[in-house]
Amino acid sequence: MDKQAEERLDDYFDALRNEKRASPQTLTAYRRDLDQLASYCSEQQALQWRAADTLLARKWLAGLHQGGLSPSSIQRMLSSARSFYRWLVREGEVKANPFDGLKAPRKPRKLPDTLDIDTVLKLVSIEGDDDLTIRDRAILELFYSSGLRLSELTGLDINDIDVHAAQARVTGKGSRTRIVPVGRAACDALRNWMTVRPKLADTAEPALFVSRRGTRLGVRSVEQRLKHWAARQGLDRNVHPHMLRHSFASHILESSGDLRAVQELLGHQNISTTQIYTHLDFQHLAKVYDSAHPRAKRKR
Repeated sequence: MDKQAEERLDDYFDALRNEKRASPQTLTAYRRDLDQLASYCSEQQALQWRAADTLLARKWLAGLHQGGLSPSSIQRMLSSARSFYRWLVREGEVKANPFDGLKAPRKPRKLPDTLDIDTVLKLVSIEGDDDLTIRDRAILELFYSSGLRLSELTGLDINDIDVHAAQARVTGKGSRTRIVPVGRAACDALRNWMTVRPKLADTAEPALFVSRRGTRLGVRSVEQRLKHWAARQGLDRNVHPHMLRHSFASHILESSGDLRAVQELLGHQNISTTQIYTHLDFQHLAKVYDSAHPRAKRKR
């Protein structure tokens, strides 16, 4: 990379740092990606950033794929290059972004981790009558009852819950609000929690779930409490809050077959996001088929 090209790269990172407030991790990743792209440009005798065209961009992308790089890494590197050239266009350094329109190979879609119904019931049936256990029981029941995201649960205020109507007002991604039903067991657990909550909560604290200090319970604390109870209940798995959301969706879909209803309950804007749970349901059906169908069983 020549000196002028390196200076423009430094200017770009100053813009990321000052305008976009990019994190140190993002800056490190982008720098690594763009240094790799700069080396490739040098190998192709395109020493100046402005010399890169769509053909070079396609060859670079193909080389990453042929080199065995994972789809997620290629996607990140393409994003780094596209963002940098978008800035170069804005600064008048180049006329067009050669990386616009290019697509990285798709990542294989990983099926979400779920718990079976018996395991979930074992997890949420925690025992104890101290204030924090009562709170944690309400958290676990609400997670599984309503399929909430972790940020949605910690963002709930006490006025968002109506146990008489058995529903909650939830603010999800993009600040979109939805009303979700709350099951009987979760309502019972929430009533018990609201009885003892005033002993812990600061007077002006609106949060539904609070810490022993009286302030809103944070996401990290919820994760730690879930791991604590999973271990106490004898679960030999790494249980995280989203696993309860996945289990909720999978169990509802398995029982009802209503994908649209599950989409609404989860707050997914696009039904394609919800369709991942149909694969889980098919896996269950396939296991039943393999174990039950006379022509599917393997010979011993």
